[in-house]
Amino acid sequence: MIVKLLEELAAERGDDLALVDERGRASFAEFADRTTRLTSAMVAAGLGPGDTIAMVTGNQRESFELMMACAHTGITYVPVNWRWTSDELAYVFADAQVHAVFADARFSEVVAEALGQARTNVRLGLLIGAETDPVPPPFTRYEDFVASGSAIAPGEQLLGGPMFYTSGTTGRPKGVRGGLTGGKDVPSEVLQLVAAGLSNYVPAAGRTLLCGPVYHSAQWAFSFFPLITGSAVVMQHHFDPAGVCALIDEYQVTNLHLVPTQMKRLLDVREEVGPGFDGSSLAAVWHGAAPCPPSVKRAMIDWWGPVVSEYYGSTEGSFISTISAADWLRKGGSVGRPLDTVELVVVDDHGARLEPGEEGTLYFRNLLGTDFEYHNDPEKTADAHLEPGLFTTGDVGYLDDEGYLWLSDRRIDMIISGGVNIYPAEIEGVLAGHAAVADVAVIGIPDDEWGEAVKALVQVVDGVAVGEKLSQELIALCRGVLAGYKAPRSIDYVTDIPRTGTGKIEKRILRAPYWTGLDRRI
Repeated sequence: MIVKLLEELAAERGDDLALVDERGRASFAEFADRTTRLTSAMVAAGLGPGDTIAMVTGNQRESFELMMACAHTGITYVPVNWRWTSDELAYVFADAQVHAVFADARFSEVVAEALGQARTNVRLGLLIGAETDPVPPPFTRYEDFVASGSAIAPGEQLLGGPMFYTSGTTGRPKGVRGGLTGGKDVPSEVLQLVAAGLSNYVPAAGRTLLCGPVYHSAQWAFSFFPLITGSAVVMQHHFDPAGVCALIDEYQVTNLHLVPTQMKRLLDVREEVGPGFDGSSLAAVWHGAAPCPPSVKRAMIDWWGPVVSEYYGSTEGSFISTISAADWLRKGGSVGRPLDTVELVVVDDHGARLEPGEEGTLYFRNLLGTDFEYHNDPEKTADAHLEPGLFTTGDVGYLDDEGYLWLSDRRIDMIISGGVNIYPAEIEGVLAGHAAVADVAVIGIPDDEWGEAVKALVQVVDGVAVGEKLSQELIALCRGVLAGYKAPRSIDYVTDIPRTGTGKIEKRILRAPYWTGLDRRI
């Protein structure tokens, strides 16, 4: 007996392509066998319902083996950003109470550094793609671990799923525990029902292209769920726009997910790929994760046709609204109508509900009864909820008379650069520790390619000389302890950082000069 979610696919489509990465490919039969062996090896190693593993892996076949194995063992998995530093990794390993870490050899050095820190309690480290023998401590070889497993899956197969880490406006990132995270007495087959619901958005048994990091919740959803319904997943680890066009035609890709920065880069190579790019296989191209410049969206529709659709959502709340190309051309700027399974409420600063056309904080409720919590942070969970089940992402907007949602601002301080969430508090905390810094604020400023770029506004200690030398020193400080994409792209020096009477930085005042003259605030 193989794992339940792959049993039918292996029997009916065993020789069909299931996974393709830059190192090779696997059929559904091969994928099912390896996942079954990995599942039994995990159980034999003492991993089971309620346990947590971390995945420091790329867009590769092994990532999907791990996610599928956890889906049958009740294990929670944390897909970790492979750009994080050892300090960031060590924090997540400890906060998530990780029992095992699965790491690709590309990231072995930084993972080993994180595992060497005293606050981690990981008891098992598996190294994927190791070319040396023996593998470096503290790892054992992933392939040996898989081979040790039985070809017969454990009898009891319980749902396990992801816990994505998303930062807050203060402090360290927090794990989001949702209905699919696992650790409860829920059968694995529940995922088939969830995945079937995605058939409204992507073709069943099609070909999926994964060209953004699978540690991102949207990239995960738009690849893992189609796989469960029988869609092959073709992977590109580092985004290459010309390569994306080539993969679409080579594998007759039917669906993919993009962020606005990727769309801009695809448009940049339009002339390069020229008439040699067909793209006629595409049936569903979804984009989200960040506001998209209208000129970019319109150009993509002109090039790829009406298959380009948009969604609005979050790690906490999944998909909230969608809008087709045709509706967007008519209602340019809207993020669409809320799904039938979502209740949307707009409230003022006092919690009173507002009418259509009135701008306020957006709150959402999943009508299927699902909700989320922040791991180890009941206070943050409570702050995100107006009442049980009714939560906010911190966005501000309104509904028009036709029920279309429009976003106008973010109440929280989050920066979205290239579709990646960046939270200023982490960066401010690093910069504030520099001897030359008296006060600091980090904001997002408009950027044609990335949507927003990280800008630090620094008030220096009296007598300190400002200039490029200090700027480079401060940026280097950030890069030393944070992932590179979090480091400021630029630094401006100010005489004062405006704060409220309670000491909170007035980010809107600081952001305003950089956004003057634009038709967007996010």
